[in-house]
Amino acid sequence: MNNTTLSKFIKDIPNFPKEGIVFKDISPLLASKEARESMTQSLIAPYKDKNIDVVIGIESRGFLFGMLMADALNAKFVMMRKPGKLPGEIISQEYQLEYGTDTLEIQKDSLSSRDNVLIHDDVLATGGTAAAALSLVEQTGATTVGYSFIIELDFLKGKNLLKNPNVHSILHY
Repeated sequence: MNNTTLSKFIKDIPNFPKEGIVFKDISPLLASKEARESMTQSLIAPYKDKNIDVVIGIESRGFLFGMLMADALNAKFVMMRKPGKLPGEIISQEYQLEYGTDTLEIQKDSLSSRDNVLIHDDVLATGGTAAAALSLVEQTGATTVGYSFIIELDFLKGKNLLKNPNVHSILHY
């Protein structure tokens, strides 16, 4: 499937989660086996020869394709979660939201300094979450090879906040 076809599996939900927001719902994409497979292949295409050791999925929708990508790249899958959801010793990174702050966490021993990491989330908007994920990877000593996103909201310019130039998004709005 090409990107135009894949975009037909994204449903706009107006005024969700609040007035004035148009939410990009990936539920129809998840419901189609063919679309899921095509999206997975599109997401990993630029990273097939990059020796990816770990795919990181950012809570929670980043888990969905992150697992599929890890399988396709024969890599380990690691979750980045909101505070208080991971057991054991964790490291945290606070980041700015449009109205306030949030925090991401990762288990301290989930990455090593030898790991080549691909960070995945469903949407790149302002870039705050992805930048926080990069900071956490850097704290472990691992190397971020790049980012992958199903959707990039170009008008929010989130890519500008990311240090690593290898940002690969399938659908642009």
